Amino acid sequence: MYTVDDNGYYGKFGGAFIPEMMHKNIEFLKLKYLEIIEAPEFQVHFQSLLRDYVGRPSPLYFSQALSDLYGGKIYLKREDLNHTGSHKINNTIGQILLAKHLGKKRIIAETGAGQHGVATATVCARAGLECIVYMGATDVARQQPNVEKMKFLGAKVIPVTSGNKTLKDATNEAIRDWISNPESTHYIIGSVVGPHPYPDMVSKFQSVISEEIQKQLLEKTGKANPSKVIACVGGGSNAAGAFYHFMDEKEVELIAVEAAGKGVETGESAATTALGNLGVLHGAMTLLMQTEDGQIIEPYSISAGLDYPGIGPLHAHLFDSNRATFVNVTDEEALDAALQLTKIEGIIPALESSHALAALEKIEIGTDEVVVLNLSGRGDKDMETYLNYYKQKAQ
Repeated sequence: MYTVDDNGYYGKFGGAFIPEMMHKNIEFLKLKYLEIIEAPEFQVHFQSLLRDYVGRPSPLYFSQALSDLYGGKIYLKREDLNHTGSHKINNTIGQILLAKHLGKKRIIAETGAGQHGVATATVCARAGLECIVYMGATDVARQQPNVEKMKFLGAKVIPVTSGNKTLKDATNEAIRDWISNPESTHYIIGSVVGPHPYPDMVSKFQSVISEEIQKQLLEKTGKANPSKVIACVGGGSNAAGAFYHFMDEKEVELIAVEAAGKGVETGESAATTALGNLGVLHGAMTLLMQTEDGQIIEPYSISAGLDYPGIGPLHAHLFDSNRATFVNVTDEEALDAALQLTKIEGIIPALESSHALAALEKIEIGTDEVVVLNLSGRGDKDMETYLNYYKQKAQ
């Protein structure tokens, strides 16, 4: 009911709205991706790399401190402990194997927070493939540690100076590159966005997160399903992975957390479900922030990974069908949540994950409920932002 149909749609969202130059590549992927990624030999290779290279399964950690503060039993799915420091490598491992199978010699990617860029540069280094990463100039400045990592891994990082100089603009440039180099190049999209089959393909590679949660919860609690699953949503890759195996389990409440920036009504926000409506963005029909005549409204969030004017078509369908609850969190609320987790658990979360943590203040948790929060990445890349905020707050 919540997975993609044969035409690449989730309800009324999805599809492939693409220029003619991309048609051949997209059509080939649509025809072949399931045959390739579901083949036994592909899965053996993919699963072995997730285990031995990424370090999966990632731990499911019971946080007594968060449970004492908010009630219930709160678990953290520690995607921050993966190789490269986030969930992004689950997808890039799968897509680099696909690219090799397709005979591609050149890889391009877009990145916002830099986590997908680092994960792509990492798998390209291992595979010996050329890697070009497009990144908004604003994000290059605020995510310098990840920019340096990408370069050290051998990737060419191209700052994008058009538009708001963030993730949307980096995606635009990556698509332009792919249109110009359709035969040699595979585009590793980092989120559950873009034309079909990308949203489904990325969701499948990230679904290992919820697959593991079910096994780990069964071992720890005797039940495979939690009461609630919480994850942040920009495009929505970590949420898609955390929700995937629970979407048809109606007793599990799915909670998606968007970035409100400086406040939903301030004009500086990225809360798509609160501010958006139906339109086409980066090749898919989805919910996006746009003007009455269809021009994209520039988003804003302190978090580079959530600074995007739309959400993936899967999440638009979960919202439209009321299957998932969407809440939004401001910059300040996310920063305070990051400080809180650091102080009480000794874990420094990524700014993206801090939005999911801040949602704990906004929901009701029953005494007997089991809550799983997907900690999508670690906060090394955000240290300068954190230190500046806490310095200002102390004054």
